[in-house]
Amino acid sequence: MSTIRHATPADKEEVVAIWSACDLVKPQNDPFEDFDLALQTKTSTVLVLEENKELRGAVVVGLDGHRSWFYYLAVMPAFQSLGYGHQLVDALESWAIGQGAPKTMLMVRTSNAKVIGFYEKLGYKIEETSVLGKRL
Repeated sequence: MSTIRHATPADKEEVVAIWSACDLVKPQNDPFEDFDLALQTKTSTVLVLEENKELRGAVVVGLDGHRSWFYYLAVMPAFQSLGYGHQLVDALESWAIGQGAPKTMLMVRTSNAKVIGFYEKLGYKIEETSVLGKRL
């Protein structure tokens, strides 16, 4: 039976290993710093999915004051397509509702059709917006 809980600092190495195994780690983002920041910020957390005392998935979720956003949703490749990703999405949505968020959002590279399909099956829709960013 899998359980979902809030990550602790002791989970950092294993969570980053999951993100790395799923090719979510990019040179411009330090996943260790992202993990720490999510745990240190009052409006964010890292949720982990655990089964048989082994982490199988993780996600960062936070509230920006208007809506929730989630990042780094990943399930170890050996355990994908078993419903763990769906469980993590359900958990982050429950967390967001508990924070008073009316909506949750995520960003997916447009070239990642498989992942876009996963989210569309869960009711997520591509919105006609542009995301702009600036490295600080």
